[in-house]
Amino acid sequence: MDFNLNKYTKIFIAGHKGLIGSSFIRYFNENNYRNILTKTRAELELTSENDVNKFFKEALPDIVILAAGKVGGILENRDFPADFMLENLSIQQNVFKASQEYGVKKVIFFGSSCMYPRDTTQPMKENQLYTGYLEPTSIAYAAAKYAGVQMCQAINKQSGLVSFIPVIPNSVYGFNDNFDLESSHVLSALIRKIYEAKDNNMSSVTLWGSGTPKREFIYSDDLVEACIMILNSPMNLDMLPMNIGVGYDISIKELAHKIKLIIGYNGNIEWDSSKPDGAPRKLLDSSKIESLGWSPKTPIDIGLKLTYQWYLKSIN
Repeated sequence: MDFNLNKYTKIFIAGHKGLIGSSFIRYFNENNYRNILTKTRAELELTSENDVNKFFKEALPDIVILAAGKVGGILENRDFPADFMLENLSIQQNVFKASQEYGVKKVIFFGSSCMYPRDTTQPMKENQLYTGYLEPTSIAYAAAKYAGVQMCQAINKQSGLVSFIPVIPNSVYGFNDNFDLESSHVLSALIRKIYEAKDNNMSSVTLWGSGTPKREFIYSDDLVEACIMILNSPMNLDMLPMNIGVGYDISIKELAHKIKLIIGYNGNIEWDSSKPDGAPRKLLDSSKIESLGWSPKTPIDIGLKLTYQWYLKSIN
């Protein structure tokens, strides 16, 4: 669909208080967009079909950024698979259905790199989706996200319009990340654990897993700029879904070492190999988004420093 953003486009950001949603808010505020719609969960329960329909009928957004959903770390995914699957499927169905009903021009939907097979060739191309077994600890979340991607594709095919745009970012980090050790992802969990080890003068800190898996991390502001480029670019079915990554990955051990240096922690790092590692590697092939002219701006060393500075402000 040929519809580009302008300063007065009516844009609904679902999940505006989360990591990705708040990055969109910053981008739109800094660039003087005038018509941004947000609702807290108390104001709009996205798992309620009636509430979502009522909101869309009244607000009539042009663009929807679906950054809301239930997310969590490896242990929470493992222990509460039904919660992850049910909540995400419900939100996706309600928002997609209302977007169709009330004439939304474009919807951005965020898939996940955990939709790819656990053991597959690297970097992972979009045509490798569902060609092998998924990582068991996140299979329910991955299945819900994959259903969302397929729903986008099905709506586009049936309508003849490419208005539902599924993208697959790799591990996102940045301002407003989740540092709760029960539900956070690996990068933010490492920042908190190593910071608290330093703050408590601990001689060592124990981290989960072996530290050998490799992960690709993308700074949230870079992800937003990629999505803005996608919204302003002509799309066809063959271009979707679209990976968004930085093109390189690092081991969890290397990540922990970088964080240790940034924080200035002088103790030892020990690894608890009784905890699960997850997939051994998840590096995306991002050639599709690169073909549009996008490239990430934030090296991981810079992104880590910015994220740590934000964490310090948040706890103080």
